[in-house]
Amino acid sequence: MDLRNQLVAVCGMQISGLAAVKLLRAHGALVRAVDQKPTPEIEAQVRELDVPLAAQNEAAFADVNRIVLSPGVPADLEVFASARARGVPVIGDVELAGYFLEGPVIGITGSNGKTTTTSLAGHMLREAKIDCQVGGNIGFAPCAMVETSAPERWNVLELSSFQLETIEQFRAHVSVGLNVTDNHIDRHKTFANYVAAKRRLFETQEASGHAILNADNPICVSYAEATRAQVHWFSSKRTLDRGAWLSGDTILLDGAPLIDAASIRLRGRHNLENVMAAALAAHLAGAPLDRIAAAAGTFQAVEHRLEFVAAIDGVDYFNDSKATSVDAALKALDAFPGRLWVILGGHHKGSDYTVMRGPLHEKARMALLIGEASPILAEQLHGAVPLLACQTLDAAVAAARRQAQPGDTVLLAPACSSFDQFTSYEHRGRVFKSLVNAAANGGGN
Repeated sequence: MDLRNQLVAVCGMQISGLAAVKLLRAHGALVRAVDQKPTPEIEAQVRELDVPLAAQNEAAFADVNRIVLSPGVPADLEVFASARARGVPVIGDVELAGYFLEGPVIGITGSNGKTTTTSLAGHMLREAKIDCQVGGNIGFAPCAMVETSAPERWNVLELSSFQLETIEQFRAHVSVGLNVTDNHIDRHKTFANYVAAKRRLFETQEASGHAILNADNPICVSYAEATRAQVHWFSSKRTLDRGAWLSGDTILLDGAPLIDAASIRLRGRHNLENVMAAALAAHLAGAPLDRIAAAAGTFQAVEHRLEFVAAIDGVDYFNDSKATSVDAALKALDAFPGRLWVILGGHHKGSDYTVMRGPLHEKARMALLIGEASPILAEQLHGAVPLLACQTLDAAVAAARRQAQPGDTVLLAPACSSFDQFTSYEHRGRVFKSLVNAAANGGGN
């Protein structure tokens, strides 16, 4: 892709957007940075890159040759529709990175488990001494990975629906579909649009590629018909002819024993599925089964994903701040036998919380509600489980600290995004951990 002397507008000056600006400049493009709410910090960062900064409006895109969107910028805004009508390509940062990224790509998507599976696949490759780098929707932005890419280095990418909805020529050599459940309706407007955004990862693959899909998830099963790649299945519920599956307490890969479930440090059946998917991806990249098994047995939970924080007076505290959807919260509940104090709430994304009534009734002593979604949660969960309106995370932790008994577990699994009270799910998780650690050190209520 020759971008020399093309005027390219990059919209959204967070980590991905800043990396896109740098990549475009490196390839000779004339760049205009665009942001809807340019803070002093953003202005300073853009100034360091020596590019002009414009507010997000029609004038900012009137004379450009191409527009690159950061994942946080909706692709269906009217200003971008107008640009497309004028023949201006509107792409995302993954598509841009794909023009220049060297080496084969493992692309991993799904409503839940992306971060764990991406990190685990990278861990497996490293354990097998296979050169790789990990990024995408975690760690390094895709455009920031171009400089460190190489023909023989694998790129393991976590890919969100926000990143995938704008891909055209980006192709994964190995694609992974973990699951697709109701999520991000506030952004995509309908579940069908969300499903279609995820499907792009598989639609763009070539016949020489490989698609790893969850045989137990109907949407993932449907993606097999959308891809030209060779399909590999995984299942935690039934025996397969090939792929990866759970036989009793042992994970098999193409019929060969890989690892006993008891040897895996991650909690929950969903994490066994993540191990299967990562194992298939690593094996397709050349990793032998013994190295894959060794890596699966040593891998620790990633931060903010069913992360053990502390035990205080016989009560365990777990941080699953990345459970930003109902399905993720359900998977978190499934990982524990019961006696839970569950902290729920945050920014409401249009989700249906009534599906949580049964699991909460079965496993939770109480649901502690925080954030703007509290009234909706209270309405939809009324009668299923005792509820306590706490509004803030510190109040919820304090309430659980006062009431939980030895043998109980306090679980932050919000089922909502974090953007009402926090800047990100990481921010929310860090605050939770600091509150718990303060209580563990005698500073809590």
